[in-house]
Amino acid sequence: MSTSNAPVVVGIDGSDSAVNAARWAGAVAEKLGAPLHILHALPTLGRNLTDSAGALLAAMMTYQQDCAEIFLKAAVDSVAAERPGLTVTTASLNQPADGALIEVSGRARLVVLGGKAVTPAAALLVGSTSLSVATHAACPVVAYRGDRPEPGDGPIVVGVDGSPAAEHALAAALELADRLGAPLRAVRSMSLHVPAETGVTIPFVIDWEALEAAELTALTETVDKAARRYPNVDAKCFVEVASPAKALMQHGADAQLVVVGTRGRNALAGVLLGSTSLNMLHHSRVPVMICR
Repeated sequence: MSTSNAPVVVGIDGSDSAVNAARWAGAVAEKLGAPLHILHALPTLGRNLTDSAGALLAAMMTYQQDCAEIFLKAAVDSVAAERPGLTVTTASLNQPADGALIEVSGRARLVVLGGKAVTPAAALLVGSTSLSVATHAACPVVAYRGDRPEPGDGPIVVGVDGSPAAEHALAAALELADRLGAPLRAVRSMSLHVPAETGVTIPFVIDWEALEAAELTALTETVDKAARRYPNVDAKCFVEVASPAKALMQHGADAQLVVVGTRGRNALAGVLLGSTSLNMLHHSRVPVMICR
């Protein structure tokens, strides 16, 4: 995530959630020592739209074009009132928001999105800016959730499963925890399902406690190695017998941010986002960072 002089970019649409996302992004940018770039663009085009839905989208796009400068000013004023020393730039683009944000992500340190939670229906039917940007962005993407205008004092929770994407997520989570002065919880999911390739047909012959201890040891070694660059971060490791999404939701209840990697296993996630990431976008009540 570290990129010298690269801005934190936040996409806004004029909603209260988007303004709060801009304020949250401003607070993070200040902690990172980065400028803030506030971007307004047009609604993302959906798929399989009816005539009436298409007409409604056209009207919404006209409204967004007409009010772009008003929306940008409101966001800038809100950020400047709280962080007068922060460098803030703006842009208004007459193109779909997902394409605009994906394009700028190549020059960004972080992209932040305001808006509603993502539903499975949005993944399959009407499309979603959050889904599209999280899937294709060149930098980590934060889907803003909740109503806090700045990071709180809770922990940063990160899912770690040994994949390259999870390694990127852990690195990003540690950097933010260091900059925000937040503790970190690394969470690994453990399943009691016995893979067929093991040849084990009687699950009770497996020493599950030993297996869980081995998983915790492996997780601790991974986190300790990654955390050497951040000696001030208080990192704790947890192994939970639950699905990845449930394990993260359990630890994310009092968190200020949940960080996940995406590998793209499930077609339901729309353009290969991944089931865990989609679950967090759908259910999380705190901001979710997605790393590729």
